[in-house]
Amino acid sequence: MAISLAHFGVDSHFVTRLPPNPVGDAALRVLRAEGVGIDAVQRGGERMGIYFVEAGASQRPWSIAYDRAHSAISELDPSSLDWPKLLRDVAWFHTSGITPALGPGPAESTRRAVQAARELGVTVSLDFNYRRMLWSASSAKEVLPSLVRYVDVLFAGEDDLRTFLGIPIPHGALDPASLDLRACETAAARVVSEYGVRQLAITLRENLSASHNGWSALLYDGPSKTLHRGPRHVVHLVDRIGAGDSFVAGLVFAQLDGKPLDQALRFAVAASALKQTIPGDFNRVSVAEVERLGDAEDGGRVRR
Repeated sequence: MAISLAHFGVDSHFVTRLPPNPVGDAALRVLRAEGVGIDAVQRGGERMGIYFVEAGASQRPWSIAYDRAHSAISELDPSSLDWPKLLRDVAWFHTSGITPALGPGPAESTRRAVQAARELGVTVSLDFNYRRMLWSASSAKEVLPSLVRYVDVLFAGEDDLRTFLGIPIPHGALDPASLDLRACETAAARVVSEYGVRQLAITLRENLSASHNGWSALLYDGPSKTLHRGPRHVVHLVDRIGAGDSFVAGLVFAQLDGKPLDQALRFAVAASALKQTIPGDFNRVSVAEVERLGDAEDGGRVRR
């Protein structure tokens, strides 16, 4: 997400912990080369967590294996981070459910971060990003709902709302093939009312096959009590990893840029659709490229 924002021209910084070895050094070089600030990166521990991706095709699904035990970030000491100092002059702070899944230290650090950001008036966003191979639903339920209390913009899915927030939403209500907008709006309004978030964003993926997906999103805005539906893109997948992060980055950028909500959602959906045509985790597209897709200027033609 930080890299995507950097390519949109946003001054973005990454808070993490990397081992003081060649692997950690290489990670820092990549971040620096992509335009991300690394002044808040701690050095310590012995290894950097990794994961392996097996790309799917046609009827064979994508598969991921994690190797994150005993990573540098999993051993993070919450007291080592001065959040009021780190968040000084910051407009927006984003985190995800993956960080607290890595251990007690990262979980407490995340709680302190969102609390400090809220107290300082920094906009806070959270992507649930629940990964069952990293922690159980019961463990996640002990942590995630308490974080939401400090969040302005929440990114979640149907199962997240039901499992972690206790929001009753009919099964399949967010299935793009049979989307129930009234049920979605009712559930979103309850999240806003019961947890105090300002906005709820939900991505909509249609698994036509492992190689072709439909892609869209919904955005509910609490202050205006309006539900916005983004355009639908059919994507031939090159790499689906990073789609959610690029959607978050697109929505964050568009709102920082002052775009109306309909335009902000259109931009975010277009940015994340383009990411899925790019190999690797990073979305390196520019604002102009996203806006061309959002305005349907290119249509897949060769640009000369």
